[in-house]
Amino acid sequence: MIDRYTRPEMGHIFSLENKYAVWQEIEVLACEAHAELGESGITKEEAAWIREHAAFNKQEVDEIEAVTNHDVIAFLTNMGSYIDADVPAGQPKPSRWVHYGMTSSDLGDTALCYQLVQATDILIEDCKKLGEICKRRAFEEKDTLCVGRTHGIHAEPMTFGMKFGSWAWELKRDLDRLRDARNNVAFGAISGAVGTYSSIDPRVEEYVCEHLGLVHDPLSTQVISRDHHAYLAGVLATTAATCERIATEIRNLQKTDTLEAEEPFRKGQKGSSAMPHKRNPITVEKVCGLSRVVKANAQVAFDNVALWHERDISHSSAERVAQADSFIALDHMFSCLIRIVDGLVLYPAQMMANLNKTRGLIYSSKVLLHLVDTGITREDAYKIVQENAMATWREVQQCEPGSTFREKLEADPRCAKLQPSELDAIFDPRSFLTRVGVVFDRLEQLEF
Repeated sequence: MIDRYTRPEMGHIFSLENKYAVWQEIEVLACEAHAELGESGITKEEAAWIREHAAFNKQEVDEIEAVTNHDVIAFLTNMGSYIDADVPAGQPKPSRWVHYGMTSSDLGDTALCYQLVQATDILIEDCKKLGEICKRRAFEEKDTLCVGRTHGIHAEPMTFGMKFGSWAWELKRDLDRLRDARNNVAFGAISGAVGTYSSIDPRVEEYVCEHLGLVHDPLSTQVISRDHHAYLAGVLATTAATCERIATEIRNLQKTDTLEAEEPFRKGQKGSSAMPHKRNPITVEKVCGLSRVVKANAQVAFDNVALWHERDISHSSAERVAQADSFIALDHMFSCLIRIVDGLVLYPAQMMANLNKTRGLIYSSKVLLHLVDTGITREDAYKIVQENAMATWREVQQCEPGSTFREKLEADPRCAKLQPSELDAIFDPRSFLTRVGVVFDRLEQLEF
């Protein structure tokens, strides 16, 4: 992922420095496990020496890899040189015990899962923070009237707080999925060339995994099966889709023709190189764009599940790109939305203007039910309401002066049974919200 979208903490997790540090810890833990078991020949003193002297230099590893064309061998060679540097001449080299009975995937796959756990922990905190902001803002705008839209068309009155609340609930589901996916990928495997433990005791695997906070894979081949990684990638894609949903709603609400909400416009910010008046929703547009990357990368993870026999390497190159990019992109998306949602500028007066824009058409459902209550069949009531509504629509569409939807109903003899007081109640936007309190009662119980 390019630096523009990489936050330092997440970027560090997928850096070579961090990967090599995790590799080092795994190799040292394996040596300590062998020493504890006392079966392979390594002594506890040698394991302690390895723990104290193990180190690596990224530049030196790169130089060795340029010759070996094998990153694990390059790393082990470099780490071994530091372990043995202070060993007196003629003495056995402790580095001979490093990687004892292991294969490259034992190291690489266990380390990768550890890194994915590290990265998921960051996203979990991101998700919690954004969810808590959405919940707070939902209650701040609990009574802020706006029009609800279905298919992009005005439907019925609602409150703006419900938008924030809906996002909060979806983020809670994302949070639950992220936690589950974290546990599902927190596995390690040190089982040898094809998973038979032919040259290493299974207790070494258990020791290493326990110290890393991982669970040992019950049956790995040479690799940890990629369904673990695919499930996580799918969860990242779903979470990215949530972020995109939030961003898309803000983009739609910021359109000049709607202008009910606006992402914060910072002091000194410029909207267009050609049009000084512009205040574009560029941050939420960026979120939508990055969501496409995360969702597309999920397909890469699904394709990585089917490997040849006990292992091939076709997955490796693809996931080195896709996994890091997905985590870094989603972390950046969260950071953007945390700022945007927290500071989202709302325009309640414009919300009311939009609510009244269709001259009362949004109250048609209430009119329909009240006509039914007077004894008219639903079919006849629907016809009466629709005829008057379509007449109003035509005048609204053509920007023609004309009577409101209510005035048309009052002039229609078929609606004579609807009393003025009854119409007052029907055309009160708050009448649609008499039961909305239950929504916020439920939201009150939401915890992240």
